Amino acid sequence: MTNILHITASIRGDESVSRDLSNRVVESLKAKGDVTVTERDLSKNDIPYVDADRFAANLSPYAERTPEQHELAAIADALIEELQNADIIVIGSPIYNFNAPATLKSWADLVARAGTTFEYTPEGPKGKLTGKKAYVAIASGGTPVGSDIDHMTPWLKFFLGFLGISDVEMVAADGIMGEGGEEKIAEAKAEAEKLAA
Repeated sequence: MTNILHITASIRGDESVSRDLSNRVVESLKAKGDVTVTERDLSKNDIPYVDADRFAANLSPYAERTPEQHELAAIADALIEELQNADIIVIGSPIYNFNAPATLKSWADLVARAGTTFEYTPEGPKGKLTGKKAYVAIASGGTPVGSDIDHMTPWLKFFLGFLGISDVEMVAADGIMGEGGEEKIAEAKAEAEKLAA
């Protein structure tokens, strides 16, 4: 059994190109055999921002948390458990204003927990979520992926590696609001279907 965690971040619902691309990656993976898929839609706005109280709760050992800290840490606990249980992580995200949607950054802030998803060592931080594969499907209206103004994909790839997930493949439909946008989307859809085949 292969466990897939499918994370989406676009606010555009069924019209979302990044969601369509990541769905195609997931369907390709499902065609390979026995899989389970956990869906995490960040666009539902149920991912909180980290404040001082939530940060303290997230760092407190489980057995030492107050009841209030247990409540504050519950969402991070759930998100981390999803990541730990996943063999494959599929992320579908647009680029908003040259970077990741705020909800995707909030998700990252919640799952980066010292001692759980990464640890500090004499050689520097070391990710604890090794042995996992990630696929990232990206859509951008005007920001060319990999360009100097693309601040999302380098950050996301670095962040996954920080957690120990270094095997990352990406597919992108970028510049889709300009000339040839439909052709770029079609090419990215075909690539997404091949990516995990």
